[in-house]
Amino acid sequence: MARIGVLALQGDFAEHRTALKKLGVESLEVRLPAQLDGLDGLIIPGGESTTIARLMDIYEIREPLRERAGAGLAVWGTCAGMILMAKHVEEDVPEPLDLMNIRVRRNAYGSQVDSFETDLRIPELNDPFFHCVFIRAPKIEAIGEGVDVLSTDARGGVVAVRQGKFLATAFHPELTSDTRFHQYFLTIAKAPLS
Repeated sequence: MARIGVLALQGDFAEHRTALKKLGVESLEVRLPAQLDGLDGLIIPGGESTTIARLMDIYEIREPLRERAGAGLAVWGTCAGMILMAKHVEEDVPEPLDLMNIRVRRNAYGSQVDSFETDLRIPELNDPFFHCVFIRAPKIEAIGEGVDVLSTDARGGVVAVRQGKFLATAFHPELTSDTRFHQYFLTIAKAPLS
């Protein structure tokens, strides 16, 4: 069984832990660098990306997280987590972790009142549709080498990507009762480095 941590500095980390528990996976709340030890995967939840970035620096977890990711730790970012995983953020804040070869624009779908839900095709989940919740969602503006597109929105905008052991979604799978995305991340976390 994979050991999964959820970055628990701010945001909806509890919802990710609930989804993992439904799959029989006990997760760990991660706030300090030492809590990264022994993990197979880490989820960076949705929330406020600037606040999460500031707290990562206050708790001195940014560099240890980058080092562990470089050594094979699987990392999944949802919404704000996706922003933090990017190589570039269009607004120049927050400073991202530079894990994935993507450029992201914050709040690209609008403000809180523009939040929406829709069903999207995600072939990797073996069922034609996944119900997606977009809340002040970011958008991937550009993808680089090594990044695979997992899903696009109705207008062709990229909303889910994978790069090796890294996964990013502009939406919130943890806010639905469907655990297939969490199961997919578990397979990534348990997969050997290629």
